[in-house]
Amino acid sequence: MEKNKRLLVVDDEEDICAIVQYHLTREGYAVDVALSAEEAFTHDLSRCSLIVLDVMMPGMSGFEMAAKLKSNPSTATIPIIFLTAMDTDENVVAGLKLGADDYISKPFSPSVLKARVEAVLRRSESPTPATDYVLTFQGIKIDNLQMSVSVNDINIQATRLEFELLKLLVSHVGRVFSREEILSKVWPDDTFVTDRTVDVNIARLRKKLGAYGEFIHTRVGYGYSFMP
Repeated sequence: MEKNKRLLVVDDEEDICAIVQYHLTREGYAVDVALSAEEAFTHDLSRCSLIVLDVMMPGMSGFEMAAKLKSNPSTATIPIIFLTAMDTDENVVAGLKLGADDYISKPFSPSVLKARVEAVLRRSESPTPATDYVLTFQGIKIDNLQMSVSVNDINIQATRLEFELLKLLVSHVGRVFSREEILSKVWPDDTFVTDRTVDVNIARLRKKLGAYGEFIHTRVGYGYSFMP
């Protein structure tokens, strides 16, 4: 993966911005910083490959900024890593529900941060074979080339994780996947996530699919399957 990517660090603590910028710049990334969400929106986000985002900031919070990004088609696919001291289960789940790609607690290890950034970028740039690039099931259409999902010809704002998760399930109608299998197939090996992460993404995906969300069945004590 090429390292000449432009990243944006958003945190109201200048020291944190400086530390993150230093370590990621050493990895070959171009790193911009913003000391507030409001300042972040003054940047050209179309050039941004990933955002490292604090949660607790004066004015607009990181959660509010993430929601605003995900609601805008022009910024909805930008990967987000929350970097915050708010590390309770409730906050992690809230961040994942907003479409975050990862959640790192403060204080953090620079080596862990670098590994997570690289993993998220690699996942967001994973090439898709040119063959069989459109997958359909009733009113659901998954376009691998456009990395898009539509329901009854209406595009839905699916994150990259939701896209890969849905593609996995729809590609194997009727097969039951354990949470461990889903984690190994959708998330890279060097990203630390838990079974609960799968549940959060499944819940969010069901909601976005509307009536078709009922096709994703929970196999109690095991995992999930896709079947009408």
